[in-house]
Amino acid sequence: MNEKIEGKVWKFGDNVDTDVIIPGRYLRTFSLDDLAAHVMEGVDPDFSGNVQKGDIIVADWNFGCGSSREQAPVAIKHAGVSAIVAKSFARIFYRNAINIGLPVIVADINAEKGDILKIDMEKGIIENQSTNETFKIEPFKKFMLDILKDGGLVNHYLKLKEE
Repeated sequence: MNEKIEGKVWKFGDNVDTDVIIPGRYLRTFSLDDLAAHVMEGVDPDFSGNVQKGDIIVADWNFGCGSSREQAPVAIKHAGVSAIVAKSFARIFYRNAINIGLPVIVADINAEKGDILKIDMEKGIIENQSTNETFKIEPFKKFMLDILKDGGLVNHYLKLKEE
């Protein structure tokens, strides 16, 4: 994970729950590829076939609500999404995402599907390259950036243990 992220926007609305992020019928697999092949299927059946490494999800309110399934952020990250920007997140989804090294950013920004965003998490800036708009966000604290840079909480802990 880099403090600077650039990618194409995938736009979603309010209350995108974990059941549409990764439908329950796919939770019996331990294959990350299988999970990623069905990610966001409940709201955009074409998402998994078209998402590119580095793309960014932009959503409205309450992203990741519903059950606390850890597979939801895992499937999103494994599909290649580099960050999620939303007006708000379900608390457990937010924590699960950080724990696996997937940046989740609380912000109300103007972006549409296909726009190109540049995110600087250290400085607290999101630039929409397609509309030439800049949005200020709360900069990430160093310890959060370190967790994300290390690929999640477990990797971060193991790195600290070695030091």
